[in-house]
Amino acid sequence: MLTLGIVNMYDKIKIVDAHYRAIARAAPICYAFGFSLALYDFPFKMTVDELVEFVRDQTTIGESGRFLDLLNKEHHLYVADLPPKGFPAHFGSIVVTTSKPYPQKLLTPLDVADGNMKKRSYMFLVGLGRKGLPKDLFERAEYHLDITEKRISLETCTAIGAIPTQINALTFALEQSRRYGLTKEYLKNARQEQLQEQDRSGKSENRDL
Repeated sequence: MLTLGIVNMYDKIKIVDAHYRAIARAAPICYAFGFSLALYDFPFKMTVDELVEFVRDQTTIGESGRFLDLLNKEHHLYVADLPPKGFPAHFGSIVVTTSKPYPQKLLTPLDVADGNMKKRSYMFLVGLGRKGLPKDLFERAEYHLDITEKRISLETCTAIGAIPTQINALTFALEQSRRYGLTKEYLKNARQEQLQEQDRSGKSENRDL
């Protein structure tokens, strides 16, 4: 199971537009790419069903919350306080998403795709707000993921879109490579060559400006 976990770092008492807009934006991405959605430390004093209706009433994003409703009906929507210690075991490995991963905890997108094919479960934590994720989560998490692989910081909703999309694409690529007898190492090397070529192209364009 793959889960996108959004941790609220805005107001934890009062509901603001950023809360329900982020939820409404995340739901279609999660639904499209087979992710569950977990919401932590949001200031909603209501049941999950009531939350879905609230979001549907507040915004037209995500077809007025239709995909949030579908996630809920299919039991892929979770709402809870951020646990002070461990997360529920069914979420699998906890992964902090960051542009500054600890080297000893680094997990690449291709590693995730490989684990996904082996039916491993991961939850990817994204911080909602300028503060980013709580620092203690960086220590508690088993892994760190830089979805860009270039240490480029992404705005929250950009990251929400990029993570499921990239993992889904790499999982498909890995499935196809194995279908034709290629190894993960082959795809890893090809990915590194792609990243290096992008860097070279970017530097060349900058020189031409």
